[in-house]
Amino acid sequence: MSERPVLTYFNGRGKMESIRWLLTVAEVNYDEILLTSREQFVKLMDDGALMFQQVPLVEIDGMKLVQTKAILNYIAEKYNLHGNDIKERVQINMYSEGLMDLMEMIMILPFSPDPKTKLENIETKAKQRYLPVFEKALTECVHLVGGRLTCADVYLLECTLMLEEKFTGILGDFRSVKAFQGRMIQIPAIQRFLLPGSKRKPQPDEAYVKNAIKVLDLKLP
Repeated sequence: MSERPVLTYFNGRGKMESIRWLLTVAEVNYDEILLTSREQFVKLMDDGALMFQQVPLVEIDGMKLVQTKAILNYIAEKYNLHGNDIKERVQINMYSEGLMDLMEMIMILPFSPDPKTKLENIETKAKQRYLPVFEKALTECVHLVGGRLTCADVYLLECTLMLEEKFTGILGDFRSVKAFQGRMIQIPAIQRFLLPGSKRKPQPDEAYVKNAIKVLDLKLP
């Protein structure tokens, strides 16, 4: 039996959360190393574990993988969540890139000095630029690409749940997306991940932000 993947990151969502989601849907058990000190991070850099001096870091199949998109693509390919051919994969990648753009806007909110203004911008973009794309794609299809579950579906579920945490009722005008969300949360692995006490991380709080700033030695404006 192969060793379990090891995820190194903070005790919070951030860029690691999509990786946790994808491993969950693939039904892969994993361990986590939580960064709580600057010394841990410096040691990882000194040991050469962080190619670009950044986390997330995922140790899997004897490799130390960095860069979020590279990690996600590897997991998606390994567990057959990345399309049947090159044309499907490029569609999946386009949907995925859009979702990552939107989720990153939400992800950086806790580090922003003026989150209210940014929230308004996110809500507008979500309703006008992003959600209509997925509503159209799901009007006649159960999944975004290829008629089966792919990583793009997983990211869309993660994204819609994040949006609903910030904007109550935001999916009201996007019935196909809401129906899709309802189907996705019936998947047993996802049901377990959404239960209290799972490895899903809560919304970032002040402690998460302070820890990330300390570990990375960030200089915020």
